[in-house]
Amino acid sequence: MKTRLAGRAMAVWVIAAGVAWADGAPPPPPYQMRAPLPEGDRLVPGRDADALFSNRCGACHLAGGMGTNILTKERMALGAPPESGLLVNRSDLTRSYITTVVRHGKRAMPSLSRVEVTDAELAAIARWLGKAGE
Repeated sequence: MKTRLAGRAMAVWVIAAGVAWADGAPPPPPYQMRAPLPEGDRLVPGRDADALFSNRCGACHLAGGMGTNILTKERMALGAPPESGLLVNRSDLTRSYITTVVRHGKRAMPSLSRVEVTDAELAAIARWLGKAGE
């Protein structure tokens, strides 16, 4: 019963948000407008890493998300520019660091299981974000 009510509440919110958006209100923030999960088998490598990152990590790590806000504050305290709070703007992240943080968590970020993000999905995301190499 609780799940059914939560689903109805979400549907009402989505409809209300769509009406507000159509009436000229600004669109929802990027972290609420995540990309759909790419088609295909979640266990097979080679899927669209940008869409995977948006779908799997975007609620926290797209513009306006909690993870981005926390990282921006931390990075600015170290003298880095605010745009370095967005993971896609970072060039210092390695693939192994990304994989370790996703699987084990770090401070406010919880660990994510292989059900939440499969190894193949994580490998694609880590390759895409890990601009500093392995």
